[in-house]
Amino acid sequence: MTTPAELPIHGNSDIVLIRQRVRTAAVEVGLSLVDQTKVVTAASELARNALVYAGGGQVRIEVVHNGVRRGLRLAFSDDGPGIPDLDQALTDGWTTGGGLGLGLSGSRRLMDEFELKSAPGEGTLVTVTKWAR
Repeated sequence: MTTPAELPIHGNSDIVLIRQRVRTAAVEVGLSLVDQTKVVTAASELARNALVYAGGGQVRIEVVHNGVRRGLRLAFSDDGPGIPDLDQALTDGWTTGGGLGLGLSGSRRLMDEFELKSAPGEGTLVTVTKWAR
């Protein structure tokens, strides 16, 4: 994957496709099987959040480099209502929906880097990176 891929998130079938594309990219980058599973799980959670809470969005999947290290960066964006309290949203168990409240906080734990930008009325951008070891 030499060029970044941008995929829409409009339904459950898109989440399946995102999981497949992320798995393929994770193998290409050289992530271990455990790290492949972590990044695919985080991608699934973040894509589902975009679908459930914002009605959809998109993900950008790209291979990144830091010196000799290679990694996989995923950027999930949406134009939804935004998140009014980022600290609360990152608290395990807190949810505005019917889930377990582990999507954002769980994704943060699974990845090496995690950045969340959101504000009411401005949508959400979640960028995560996993580095090959």
